[in-house]
Amino acid sequence: MRRNSIYVTFIIAGAFAGERAVDYGVKKIWENNNVGKRYEDISVLGQRQSEE
Repeated sequence: MRRNSIYVTFIIAGAFAGERAVDYGVKKIWENNNVGKRYEDISVLGQRQSEE
């Protein structure tokens, strides 16, 4: 790498890709550890059961 612009571009692109990879990995770990505990996992929230 002889030019500074190529070096800076490589660093910025690498940081962006690394941030995306870490964010994706942490999100997957978080979702796997909290299965059934999240708001999205509750099928019916705040509704009364119908009397049949």
